[in-house]
Amino acid sequence: MLDFPTTLPSEKIDDLPNISGWEAEVTRVVNHDAPVFLPTTNLKLENINAVFAIALHMHQPTIPAGHDGKLINNLQYMFEHPQEGDNHNAAPFAYCYSRMGDFIPELVNQGCNPRVMLDYSGNLLWGLSQMGRNDIIDNLKRITCDRTYQPYVEWLGTMWGHAVIPSTPIPDIKLHILAWQQHFAAIFGWEALARVKGFSPPEMHLPNHPDTLFAFIKALKECGYRWLLVQEHSVETIDGHSLTHKHLPHRLVARNSQGETISITALIKTQGSDTKLVAQMQPYYEAKTLSPQKLGNVSIPPIVSQIGDGENGGVMMNEFPSAFKQAWGDMVNNGGGKSGTVGVCGTEYLELIADAGCKSEDFPECQPVGQHQIWQRVNPENCQTEAVENAIQELKQINPHFHMDGASWTNHISWVKGYENVLSPMYELSSLFHQKFDNLLLNNSEKSITKTSEYRQALVHNLLLQTSCFRYWGQGMWTDYAREIYQRGLKLL
Repeated sequence: MLDFPTTLPSEKIDDLPNISGWEAEVTRVVNHDAPVFLPTTNLKLENINAVFAIALHMHQPTIPAGHDGKLINNLQYMFEHPQEGDNHNAAPFAYCYSRMGDFIPELVNQGCNPRVMLDYSGNLLWGLSQMGRNDIIDNLKRITCDRTYQPYVEWLGTMWGHAVIPSTPIPDIKLHILAWQQHFAAIFGWEALARVKGFSPPEMHLPNHPDTLFAFIKALKECGYRWLLVQEHSVETIDGHSLTHKHLPHRLVARNSQGETISITALIKTQGSDTKLVAQMQPYYEAKTLSPQKLGNVSIPPIVSQIGDGENGGVMMNEFPSAFKQAWGDMVNNGGGKSGTVGVCGTEYLELIADAGCKSEDFPECQPVGQHQIWQRVNPENCQTEAVENAIQELKQINPHFHMDGASWTNHISWVKGYENVLSPMYELSSLFHQKFDNLLLNNSEKSITKTSEYRQALVHNLLLQTSCFRYWGQGMWTDYAREIYQRGLKLL
């Protein structure tokens, strides 16, 4: 029986999301080895040929565009300015954020055995609260907190401010992870947070710089995460080839420039960025073509893992509901929804195969793309920071396409090139934040600093400036938003 704190943080304090001050409680709640799905799952491995897991990624950025420049969510801005661009989609988007709270109970009541994983950015959760959209939050609470529906739904953790990890200042990676966990607990409760064991990196963007990756995986493990979703093309085998067993769980190995290693389980998201993959339930139909595979001494069903934006595009907005319901109905007609090809949640699958005797050391290993070339030049058993940096510079000179910017599901755009006017202020604000607060935090008598309004205000602006949207749409309004958040953060610090 897990031991939870007797009190919950308030969802909002001083009109800000509650994302700091409860770090010790969060860490205590998430660091446990208790099974999450195993006690309640209605699946048995011996009845299953193959499985699929789908996740819906939901995000809207926070922008300084409300009355008097107030920080509001872009969804609110869309509702208030329906004539601009595709802002007429505001109401359909809002429905997409809520509808899983209707679909899951409906399917369960019909005798289906549905599964879905949900990934909501901190920006969006705060924005829904700012807008007073308790109808959406309550619908999500229904499938999160009601024990009837817990076996069918898994929440994935993410970066609070939807920051792409490779270009996030290393000291802020853990701040985003903890902020999301505390915010989630304030909305859904400690027990719900204790069940969040998988992580979804924004834009599926995986760091490939050895030190950034190591810091990321270390932070994930310190924050109680057991696995993360990884884009197929962002990783390679240890000897530098494309993955050959993409439907098996992998062990993502991180080695830093000091030669330290750490690893975490990775489920491989196949193919590129295409919301139709999930919207048309293609993972189900792909899984139907697969058969059990041997892993170590155990035969296990392979897994097709897929994530897509849960609101973007006509196919996701309009065709997904019928495709989603049709697929679960099809499974009921072919094995009762519990045999043959079935849906799973990621943690459920990993717990089932572990219970069958599958060990993580049996998983095929992978590393971020491009790292094989570094470790060819640097002896990983005896490496130093200078040698690693020299190897990176040498590789960049030999191959103009080689970079340490990470890889994501949208490799046709860069989160770095052309955005120096956002990145430089971003790194400066982060540096000022840590200059101001890190020494105070090291002093035990000042631990309560993270509960102060001063800290929370500065933290919110620091994390918001790192939101990926400010480096997606090119120069103009979005980079101007970033500049404004930077100026306000600067003033606070």
